[in-house]
Amino acid sequence: MSWLNRLRDGLSKTRQQLNQSAGFLGTDLKDVFTNRIETLEDLEYALIAADVGRAATEEILEDVKNSSKPNLQEALMEAMTLQLEPDARRAQFRKFGFNPDAKRSTIDPQGKVIMVIGVNGVGKTTTIAKLGRYYQSRGKSVMFAAGDTFRAAAGAQLGVWGERLGIPVVQGADGSDPAAVAFDGATARKSRDVDLLFVDTAGRLHNKHNLMEELKKVRRVIDKADAGEPHEIWLVLDAVTGQNGLQQAKKFHEAITLTGVIVTKLDGTSKGGIVVPIVRELGVPIKFIGVGEGQDDLQPFDSKEFVQALFDVNIPKEELGKGVLNRED
Repeated sequence: MSWLNRLRDGLSKTRQQLNQSAGFLGTDLKDVFTNRIETLEDLEYALIAADVGRAATEEILEDVKNSSKPNLQEALMEAMTLQLEPDARRAQFRKFGFNPDAKRSTIDPQGKVIMVIGVNGVGKTTTIAKLGRYYQSRGKSVMFAAGDTFRAAAGAQLGVWGERLGIPVVQGADGSDPAAVAFDGATARKSRDVDLLFVDTAGRLHNKHNLMEELKKVRRVIDKADAGEPHEIWLVLDAVTGQNGLQQAKKFHEAITLTGVIVTKLDGTSKGGIVVPIVRELGVPIKFIGVGEGQDDLQPFDSKEFVQALFDVNIPKEELGKGVLNRED
């Protein structure tokens, strides 16, 4: 099954949430504003129920009202795509009909070291394994550092993944200093000239000051081992947590500036709209999304592709062959 089909299936619960008001998405916009103003109230409720958030919902409704599209679904798709673009300049390109993602087929991290952070239970360690496979399959050499030394068997779990994928893993003893593991990993990456190092970190509770300080320590020691690194700090977020997950993201972003977010488990929730406030309120791009447990069910995020899959629309033939829209891997 292609990635787009997996994504469509994975977003089915969120799609049902948006479609709960009896097919109003096919309504002609002219009819909406003359005879069916209650349709907009239905839409507002559906967006908020899908965890799009109040502020983003208001902006989406305003864009819908001002849209030149012929029907509500097309207007809504355009408005949501704009909301999912964290870069204002790229959003303007989209507004004028250009697709800034047309040539983007992969996510190229800045630098060589990526810290991966998040609370317990979001699937962080498994996500790191999937990221390793993704970049390995694209010709990159990869290493892991098993910095989650406090969760029982976390290092062993990453070690199993590393053995399975043929990716070397730097590990420490259970309960050892995670910063020391990160330092050793960064040192090893530099000496071996490996393309990418993913550093696992303990699943920190976002409201614990001392634990956030430890993440800052991990970042500092990586810089000591490999000057200028880590260039990337990616937060893994479970879509099922909805607005609670967004609050987690805000706390992490305040403590240790994020460069990207990975949203997992979109197939397990009707709150897939949470991707909108993540981008809108944090101003941080979503790098990858996951819609299943399979090793290929984590792929780069593309806002236009996401919205098309969410509304289960066919991609025009002229779009095929452009960028990520024809991914089969």
